[in-house]
Amino acid sequence: MLHRYLFSSILLLLLLALLLPASFAHAQTTPPADTTLIVYAGQLTGAYSSGGVNRTLLSTSQDITVTRGRHVGIPLHGRFAYGKQNGLLQERELLVNTTPYYWKGRFRAYALGGFEQSNLRGISRRVQLGAGPGWALYTDSLGREVAVSNLIIREQTNFLDGRTVVTARNSVRLKIAYSYRTLTFNSTTLFQPSLEKFSNYRFSNAAAVAIKLINNLAVTLAYNYTYDSQFSEGKVPENTNITVGFSYSAKR
Repeated sequence: MLHRYLFSSILLLLLLALLLPASFAHAQTTPPADTTLIVYAGQLTGAYSSGGVNRTLLSTSQDITVTRGRHVGIPLHGRFAYGKQNGLLQERELLVNTTPYYWKGRFRAYALGGFEQSNLRGISRRVQLGAGPGWALYTDSLGREVAVSNLIIREQTNFLDGRTVVTARNSVRLKIAYSYRTLTFNSTTLFQPSLEKFSNYRFSNAAAVAIKLINNLAVTLAYNYTYDSQFSEGKVPENTNITVGFSYSAKR
């Protein structure tokens, strides 16, 4: 089931990557002049259910991107989720990463630094460092983008059951950002197999659809899926969340 899901998801995203640039080509414009731009986006969403299973979930993501002219960008991303099921702690997930890049034309060179904790998968600490190339299949001055990247990363993971795993991974990312009038859509998909053992891999997708209400405020529907073949005993390898909330964005 999981492998069929992975195959269909990757196939769909690759089709989007090929089709979107052609359909958006008329909107591409010259990049802005050489200047510094700071973009902030924050999101707060949640979910609640009761009955057979009582579940509460609160999730927030924070993004700050600093770009300098046409060549340098420094994105910083943070996400935290906290959830209980039948009164017991289930999710306490923290992810912080940055992917500084240099870009010229459609080519990009990325660096990566990341930190993660996950109660759901039994990870007390995971640290990542990496670098690699990327290619912007489409980008314009409105922030719409279709981009792919392929990084080699080195990571160390400490599990709650006492294990420590150090491995090198190939990290393939597909990023899609689209906006039309009051509607925006963002999606980031990652496939990260170990270079030492292909059965040790991670797959994740984070997507959000937002409809602008007033000024910089929007109502947001968020989807998050993660699968990690490495997890602590008694924990689960995969998780899916669908939440609703609000998002705020600004630039200067």
